Amino acid sequence: MAKINEIYRCNHCGNMVEAIVEGAGELVCCGEAMELLEPRQLPEGGVKHIPVITKENEKIVVTMGEEAHPMLEEHYINFVELIVGDQVYRANLKPGDEPKAVFDVNTEVEDVKAIEYCNIHGLWHS
Repeated sequence: MAKINEIYRCNHCGNMVEAIVEGAGELVCCGEAMELLEPRQLPEGGVKHIPVITKENEKIVVTMGEEAHPMLEEHYINFVELIVGDQVYRANLKPGDEPKAVFDVNTEVEDVKAIEYCNIHGLWHS
């Protein structure tokens, strides 16, 4: 059963989907069930992965980790999502970009959470 905002990945072709409506069915790609990605917040690897949320000039800024995450062809942050109540804002990143996203959302840091996806280390949350 898929729940709203859950992210799934096909372990064959790499397709990723995010559930926008809850459903009882199984998400399938390439003939197999898709893997539910569970956001992590582990000390190991977290210094470069756990999203750090700040407010700057009435905008929310999400940086990838306390130390800058690499943004190389072989290792980078693919996307960042900012969740404010029932609203989801997404920034897509690519190799060479700065490992941060700026969202034009004027709210308090305490009212938001963020998730980011590293192409090697998976999904992480604030």
